[in-house]
Amino acid sequence: MTKKKRVGTAAILALLPLLNSCSLNEEFKGNLTSDQVVAGSPDALLVGVYNTLRDPIQGCQSVYALEEVSTDEVIMPTRGPDWDDNGKWRALHLHTWDANNDRVRDTFSQLNYVVFAATDILRYNPSIQQQAEARFLRAWAMFWELDLYDQVPYRDPGESVADPSRVRRGTEALAYIISEIQAVQPDLPAGPAGKANKDAARALLMKCYLNKGAYANRKAPTFDAADMNQVIRLADELINSGRYTFTDNYFDNFAPNNTAIGKENIFTQENSYGNAGAVRDYWKFVLHYNLVPVNGYNGPATTPVTYDRYEATDKRRGSAYRANSPNATNPGNRTNVGYFAGQQYSFKDDAPLQDRSGAPLIFTKDINIIETGRDLEVKGIRPLKYPVDYASEERGGNGGADNDHVSFRLADVLLMKAEAILRGGTATSAGSYGSTPLDLVNAIRTHPSRGASALTSLSLDELLDERGRELYNEEWRRQDLIRFGKFLLPRASKPQSADKYLLFPIPQTQVDVNPNLAQNPGY
Repeated sequence: MTKKKRVGTAAILALLPLLNSCSLNEEFKGNLTSDQVVAGSPDALLVGVYNTLRDPIQGCQSVYALEEVSTDEVIMPTRGPDWDDNGKWRALHLHTWDANNDRVRDTFSQLNYVVFAATDILRYNPSIQQQAEARFLRAWAMFWELDLYDQVPYRDPGESVADPSRVRRGTEALAYIISEIQAVQPDLPAGPAGKANKDAARALLMKCYLNKGAYANRKAPTFDAADMNQVIRLADELINSGRYTFTDNYFDNFAPNNTAIGKENIFTQENSYGNAGAVRDYWKFVLHYNLVPVNGYNGPATTPVTYDRYEATDKRRGSAYRANSPNATNPGNRTNVGYFAGQQYSFKDDAPLQDRSGAPLIFTKDINIIETGRDLEVKGIRPLKYPVDYASEERGGNGGADNDHVSFRLADVLLMKAEAILRGGTATSAGSYGSTPLDLVNAIRTHPSRGASALTSLSLDELLDERGRELYNEEWRRQDLIRFGKFLLPRASKPQSADKYLLFPIPQTQVDVNPNLAQNPGY
């Protein structure tokens, strides 16, 4: 549905929960004054700000597309007539995108809208905690704009949208983001994970300090010991809080009821049937058309190099996870979350499945960016991080799913601490995880929920591999590869990339209307 009208900003944001599935083309004139807003409306406005984050952060088409499909973790191949989409997915994986790629364009616009919504609520007399939450969510969106584009447009509360937004760049933008998080952290609630909270602020600050050298020089990052010690200090605060532990099953963190059982989760986006973002994309995009009882779109796959990083016994590679439906009891105890490889079976009656040509549905490791053969439907192992919410799918799926989207969790905190020590920070002991980078990584690997063997040594390259194993499909891979100096390297189907691909271009439509934006070099 498309609508064109001129309405007040407050009214728009209050309606966002109801309009989540609509495409709005609005002129935001912000023509309501604070005395025209009904009592209690800051509550509704804040809900609207949270909901603006769903489009860029959840699903497969925005931050996920730019941070994952551009790397060695995810490939979106063209399969005959399917998934061509004017080459936009191929361009992301091959590093041939330009300023008109719609994934690049839409992600920038969506993040800008979060910044606008979170700024605008500040002029309607929100409480101190509401202000803190809105400013944190704004910093979160700005962090992604900095990471992807190196330019962060902004306005002050109440500033006319008729005037072009001003822009912070690079280290100036990062300094502002850090200062905002530090300023609001005391006024944020202690939880829950589905709200902007004090621990989410700590985790985001860790990301800021860890990537500070990369944002100063993405081609050749350097790492200051003082910044690494900040990462370690914040990690220890999170660890010593005792609020986060490993669950018995790795995939509990991503399950439909992960609000209750995801004991690692620090910051999430809450979803429930009828009020959810596009979290179901994570299974609809990857699963085959004939995978019963959920019929997917047969799109993304993982690359052989990613799959081969795992030991055969590593439970993160695949698991038979309990389902929330009697129609998906998985009587054959088949892998139904993790990486789908080999012959596929119905999770209802264990019948072997076929592709649309009637051939056995056997997912193979090898995958090309363009597949044209008779086996094009089965090429590529399929990655699935979030267990399917079968209960919502059986209701039609159009109301979304109950899986909360996960942004920060305990394992990432431990891995960031290990990296900070390797990069010159001072080792400390916190909790029961040890004090050396090797101790921290093995605490994750050898936990029964992972079941991997202990490493005997740990280099930066090995740590990057472990981040890939632990955090696959969680939207960190591109950022990690840049920080480790490996994003531009050649890989299957892709030669060495030009330096310009360390950043995405500013969408041309934005450059054309805002003189404060400058196109990134090389585009």
